[in-house]
Amino acid sequence: MSKKRKRQIRSTTYSEKTSAPAVGSVIRSAQDEFNPNYTPVIKDLRRIGLLAGSFLVILVVLAFFLT
Repeated sequence: MSKKRKRQIRSTTYSEKTSAPAVGSVIRSAQDEFNPNYTPVIKDLRRIGLLAGSFLVILVVLAFFLT
C-alpha cells in the first residue's frame, strides 16, 4: 500500500481590481432572470399518474376474474 500524503492548505487572497460596475450592464430582478414554464411537465406528470392508476385498477380487476 502506498503512503498517504497530507494535502497542503493554500490560502489565496483575491483582490478587487475595480469596484465600479461595467459600462452597459443591466440590473435585472430575480423574477425576470429565471421564470420557467412547467405546464408541459405538469401535463406529462398528470398523464403518467392517470396511466399508473388505470393499470393498477386493471390489475385488481384481473386478479378477481382470474382467480
